[in-house]
Amino acid sequence: MADVTALSPELIAWIESCAGGRVTMTDRRPGGGRREAWIVDVEAADGATLSLFLRYDRSDPAKTGDPYTLFREAQFYLALQESVVPVPRVLGVHETEQAILSERVPGETWFSRLTDEDLRLSVASDFMRILAGLHQLDPARLQLDEPIPADLAEAATREIDKWEGLYRFKDAAPDPMIEFGLDWLRRNIPAATGPIVIVQGDTGPGNFLYADGRVTAVLDWELAHWGDPMEDLGWLALRAVQEPFTVLADRLRDYARHTGWDVDLDRVRYYRAFAELRVAILGHRRTEAVDLRGEVGNGLIYGELHRRLFCEAMAENLGLPMPEQSRLEAPSTDVAWLYDAMLTQIREIVVPRSTDPFVIQRAKGMARVLKHLQQVDRYGDAAAAAELADLRDLLGADLISIEAGRAELVKRLADGAISDADALRYFGRRTSRHTELLRPAMGVLADRHFDPLD
Repeated sequence: MADVTALSPELIAWIESCAGGRVTMTDRRPGGGRREAWIVDVEAADGATLSLFLRYDRSDPAKTGDPYTLFREAQFYLALQESVVPVPRVLGVHETEQAILSERVPGETWFSRLTDEDLRLSVASDFMRILAGLHQLDPARLQLDEPIPADLAEAATREIDKWEGLYRFKDAAPDPMIEFGLDWLRRNIPAATGPIVIVQGDTGPGNFLYADGRVTAVLDWELAHWGDPMEDLGWLALRAVQEPFTVLADRLRDYARHTGWDVDLDRVRYYRAFAELRVAILGHRRTEAVDLRGEVGNGLIYGELHRRLFCEAMAENLGLPMPEQSRLEAPSTDVAWLYDAMLTQIREIVVPRSTDPFVIQRAKGMARVLKHLQQVDRYGDAAAAAELADLRDLLGADLISIEAGRAELVKRLADGAISDADALRYFGRRTSRHTELLRPAMGVLADRHFDPLD
């Protein structure tokens, strides 16, 4: 099995061929989402050091069914090289490996680390200017292989089809909430006219670099496609929960001013729910094909955050209140002290004596997993009993297990026998309980909600 903290000699040779020099340093960095992020230094023939960045994915698309490959993503980086959207200069795209080599752009990633309010506002406003510029690029002048949809409805349908195909790849076990979401999205595609644009997808804080009050590069184009510009505003609302992004309603006004277009908040709400469902599908895939060396801790907390946010987005679309938050009650167990001991050692021994940012991040991820397991050890039985009771109430059946209840719910959703309101009530209560099981691991994210759109 490949060492995920090292690059193969063949890939090193390819980097040297693209850069025209000798690789002197490679370092895998924290983050990168589903793809690995590497900083690379290359010594050029004249002795200068080239600061480069490698985006790398070891997976085989034929085995994963994932249409959002790095080969596809590279098209968008290349199409935007000389545009109003700042992207890193691409030096090479590997012919067979999923790898993109580019220049390393200076700047900070995490918007939350920017504490000066004037600089926060300057960067956020600059990003909205760039997003507006992206959406106003002439599609005819961009050399992309993907055909442009005939209208916004076709664009939305195409994306739903892609994500449903990804979800159902190799007959993955059905998830009632995802089944409900896909059906609702198809039934409620906005009846709207307007321009077809490049949608970045997953756009917003965390996926751009900034320095000196401006955006230096927009990163992460794996989910880019032709679509409705309101879709990117829905993604922005999602990412603004993870990384608070000044006053979101003001940023939407920035966008309207730069484009000259009205912001359709109903479409933004639709696409906000669609964005959250995409994250749920990616999380469901991780449970179907577990990566034991992946960022398990982050996957847990962000997966549950976005399942809850999907429910909140749907509640707003349906004009319904979210169910009251569930509180779990149970005594502490005899092994609680073991979790406390391991968490203390990670916090006070392992992390302080580690120097590698990648290792530190993974150690913190392990701590999140332990916090979750400690909650499951104490409250897991109570959460399971509450869910079984909810399923019995929803389905009017004397179920023998949660698994049997979920399977029956999938069937009734397909038959249209469960109302949207009743389904949402069940999903909302379930995600509320799961949030409680992850609350110590999630920290402030356990109580984060969408910013108002207006």
